[in-house]
Amino acid sequence: MAVSQKKQDANQRLAGVVVPVGALRGRGKLGVGEFPDLADFAGLCKRMGLGLIQLLPVNDSGYESSPYSSLTAFALHPLYVRIEDLVEFKESPAAVGTKIAELGAQFEKESRYPYYKVLKAKMEILRDIYEANKGAIAKKAAPGGPLAAWINKNPWVKEYAVFRRLKEANGEKSWQEWPQNRKVSAADIEAFWGDKKLESEHLFWAWLQEALDIQFSKAAAAVAGAGILLEGDLPILMNEDSCDVWAHPEIFISELSAGAPPDMYSPEGQNWGFPIYDWQSQKKDGYVWWKNRLAAAEKYYQAYRIDHVLGFFRIWASSRRDYSSALGRFVPYNPITAKDLAALKFDAERIRWLSLPHVPTGEVWDALRNNWGGPFNETDIAAEAEKVFSKAFDRIGNEELWLFKNSIKGEKDIDALELHPAVRDYLFRAWANRLFVEYEKGLFFPVWYFRNSRAYASLSGEEKKELETLLEERQTASEQVWEDQGKALLTVLAGSSNMLPCAEDLGAVPDCVPRVLTSLKILGLRVVRWFRRWDQDGQPYIPLEEYPELSVCTPAVHDSSTVREWWEREADQGQFSGFLGFPSLPRVYNPGTAKAVLHKIASSSSRFRVFQIQDLLHLSAKWYARDPAAERINVPGSYNEFNWTYRLPGSIAEIGKDTDLVNAVEELCSVKEAAKKKGK
Repeated sequence: MAVSQKKQDANQRLAGVVVPVGALRGRGKLGVGEFPDLADFAGLCKRMGLGLIQLLPVNDSGYESSPYSSLTAFALHPLYVRIEDLVEFKESPAAVGTKIAELGAQFEKESRYPYYKVLKAKMEILRDIYEANKGAIAKKAAPGGPLAAWINKNPWVKEYAVFRRLKEANGEKSWQEWPQNRKVSAADIEAFWGDKKLESEHLFWAWLQEALDIQFSKAAAAVAGAGILLEGDLPILMNEDSCDVWAHPEIFISELSAGAPPDMYSPEGQNWGFPIYDWQSQKKDGYVWWKNRLAAAEKYYQAYRIDHVLGFFRIWASSRRDYSSALGRFVPYNPITAKDLAALKFDAERIRWLSLPHVPTGEVWDALRNNWGGPFNETDIAAEAEKVFSKAFDRIGNEELWLFKNSIKGEKDIDALELHPAVRDYLFRAWANRLFVEYEKGLFFPVWYFRNSRAYASLSGEEKKELETLLEERQTASEQVWEDQGKALLTVLAGSSNMLPCAEDLGAVPDCVPRVLTSLKILGLRVVRWFRRWDQDGQPYIPLEEYPELSVCTPAVHDSSTVREWWEREADQGQFSGFLGFPSLPRVYNPGTAKAVLHKIASSSSRFRVFQIQDLLHLSAKWYARDPAAERINVPGSYNEFNWTYRLPGSIAEIGKDTDLVNAVEELCSVKEAAKKKGK
């Protein structure tokens, strides 16, 4: 049953916990947290005085462990189904129970759950159960049956089931690599669904999703019954290899890849590989895809986190031909036009100089000599240089200056030339060495590092001044476009659901973002370690009593280190101790330090003060891992079996017996808001 919904109050002051479902150690026997475990966890949270449980995304991500890389915006992850609670489990052969016991004995010993192995084992067991009960399930799917009724209420499951069947048939490859059915219409999907020969395969996925829905709904109702707000996480973007992009390409712009512009942590920017939305296309049908997505989430949640809310205002988009996003651009943006540049007295040749990388002959030779990596002679260098110039460049007249060939559209094309490693990185840098990107004929966007470009350095002082003035004008005009778009889109979201929206608004945030969020009563995010006055000497932390009331305050997120690891390995302990109001704290993190840090953060003016489960566990000495890095959920930019597989160091029941911890969290939850500074 769905959780009863009423419009959520943005003024509720709550302390909460963030936990991945898979991290819970409950009554399941296969080494991973499951939806029913949320009911027991809610009981523990109620004892501790916590008023909010925030989850990471729980949609099906297939054999990709990142929950932010899902195959669907609607279907739930099979990893979180409790097999023993299925009605059909009782009617299955005894061998199924034996298999669960054997696998459980193996997986329950793991400190982190082996994602691929657990999922593969679960799917095999689910297939066995389905095969043993196929006839009974088919009857439920017949007209008038409960499964048929569920499918009618959840029509998205048809395209999902067809997609999952085809993906399995193609060895789990991305749909873009399938030899057939890469492009399908709604009629094609309906025809697949109605094909009697394929009915059993499709019903497997529908049956499984109904079971997941039943279990999650029951757990969500238990959380609500405990008086706790359940908050979901809705990643703004969809995986390119998703059912939604495959079945609804018209609402995406797949030629562009979303990401983030360069910053101090990612000097080449971030290229996430996800398509961006075609908002104009979505507007035509009233944003029905988003409204359906919110309706699906509202069955379980009273609040939801909008991951990367900046993407509703403007998104940083890069060419699919590039690995990095150094040559990305904001979409939308008021562009610089060829007419603008002509007005500044730049002729066609100079516009080419500004917008295309020009490579001097000598730099190529220097790159080869300086990066050869071993002994060489000039004959070797000359031979490689000849390959580089012939494969990558066209000469400009008789000058010692070259342009990349027209066939080269990005870093991936440079890689495909298979040139000597000594010159690869140089060519990537040379490719980005320009002032503008001409993304459409006569439309230009300034490269993020344009002031470091060869073209910019060649301009006169007056030319630089005029160009900077033009860029500032376009930036100002673009900010109004961003504000209008963000307000329009978020108004639709906020008005389409009773859930309370919370925004992840980190990064280079335009001034319009907090204005729009505040006007719509959407809570922003404040991560204490990053909420600083970065433009002032010493980059002081912003006082907690100055945090906006419409915000979520947290000391750590799933992509960061825990408070413990940050304190011991990353923080300026002296500066942060002073910010907290303590003359000194132990260099090694302990429950006393945890209490001092977390209590101070709990006193912030933010409506929600939310802590990762790992950080709460550090209030008791019993739950410390030997290596604090082992307690992380994810290390961005790394791809391994560690990420996204965190498990609690003890079962929910065992943790509940730690009265010191229960009392410490209860005390934390009772911390009052700090008095506001005068004049604030």
